[in-house]
Amino acid sequence: MYELLTTDGMAKRGTFHTVHGTVQTPLFMNVGTAAAIKGAVATTDLREIGTQVELSNTYHLHVRPGDKVVKQMGGLHKFMNWDRPILTDSGGFQVFSLASLRKIKEEGVYFNSHIDGRKIFMGPEESMQIQSNLASTIAMAFDECPPHPATREYMQNSVDRTTRWLRRCKAEMTRINGLEDTINKQQMLFGINQGGTFDDIRIEHAKVISELDLDGYALGGLAVGETHAEMYRIIEETTPYLPKNKPTYLMGVGTPANILESVDRGVDFFDCVYPSRNGRHGHVYTHRGKINLFNAQYELDNEPIEEGCGCPACRNYSKAYIRHLLKAKEMLGMRLCVLHNLYFYNHLMEEIRTAIEEHRYSEFKRQTLYGLQELDGDIYL
Repeated sequence: MYELLTTDGMAKRGTFHTVHGTVQTPLFMNVGTAAAIKGAVATTDLREIGTQVELSNTYHLHVRPGDKVVKQMGGLHKFMNWDRPILTDSGGFQVFSLASLRKIKEEGVYFNSHIDGRKIFMGPEESMQIQSNLASTIAMAFDECPPHPATREYMQNSVDRTTRWLRRCKAEMTRINGLEDTINKQQMLFGINQGGTFDDIRIEHAKVISELDLDGYALGGLAVGETHAEMYRIIEETTPYLPKNKPTYLMGVGTPANILESVDRGVDFFDCVYPSRNGRHGHVYTHRGKINLFNAQYELDNEPIEEGCGCPACRNYSKAYIRHLLKAKEMLGMRLCVLHNLYFYNHLMEEIRTAIEEHRYSEFKRQTLYGLQELDGDIYL
C-alpha cells in the first residue's frame, strides 16, 4: 500500500508498505540482474549502503538457474539472503533488447535463449508464473517495449496488445496467489504505460490502465533513443493521468540529473544499471560530477572519492589506491567503485526525500544540478 505523505509541486514524498517491509519514496532500486549486483557486491553490502529495494531480471533468472530451482530454494529472498523488497521485471524488455532472437504474437513472445539458443516462449501467464516462482515482492506486468522511433500505427497496435496482456497478467496473478504452494501470496502487480513519444497514446493508455486498480504504475519505453527533452515531456504529460495514490516508476532511468528532473515531474521509483556499470569501469559519481579514476591526475591523490561520503570506499581508501587496484585489474577496485556509486545514488534519494519534506525541492534540484556539472561540464554523463 502506498501512502502519500506530502508533495512539493509535482514531487511526491511517500511510504510504500509491502509484505517484505516499508520503504521510503522516492527511491532508487539497485539492479541485481541475476540475483546479484555486478561487481562482487553482496546483499550484506546492500544493507550497509542503504539499499531499500533490489531489482532482479525475470528473463535471466528463468534461463539460469531456472525459476523452478529458485522456488525449490524458497524464493529469491531466501536464495540471495535479502529480507527487504525485491522487484522483478517481467521479461518484456527482452522483447526489445533481443529483437534479433524473438517473434511477437498475440499469445506472447517466442525467444531463442541468448545463452544456448534453445527456444523459449513467454506470455503474460508465463511471466506471472515465473515471477511467482521467484516470489518477488513486486511483479511487473508483461509488456512490449516498442522500438524508437516507431510509426503511430505500430505504436498503437503495440500499446493495445500490452493492455490486453496486462488484463491477462492481473487475472493470472489473482489465480496464482490463491494456490496453496505459492510462496508469496501477497505479491504485488505493477502495470506499465507505453506509447513512445506520442503524448496522446501515452495519456489514453494511462487512463485505461489506471482503471485496473493495480498496486503501482510504471512508465516504460523511455531512455531507448529519444532525447532527454522528449523523455521529460512525456513524463510531464503522462504522470497527471496516473493515480496519485499509487507509486509511479520510471523504468531504466537513469543519471542523477534524470532522477532529479523526473522526481520534479511526479516519479517515485527508479532503477538503472549506470552506477554499477560505470563503477566497474572506474567512473565514480560525486556531487561535483562524475570522475574517471583511470586518469593520471589521481595517481598520487590521497583523498577519498568524495570528502564526507559515508560509503565503505570513501571511509577507508584513497583515490590513488583505488586507481592502483583498477589499473592492476584487482577485483577490489571494481567492487569499491560500485559500492561508492550505489551509496551515492541511495544517499541522493535521501537528500531528495528531505528536500520534498521541507518544501524546498525546486531550489535543491537547481543547486544539485549546478554542482553535478562542475567537473565534467555535462550533467547527463
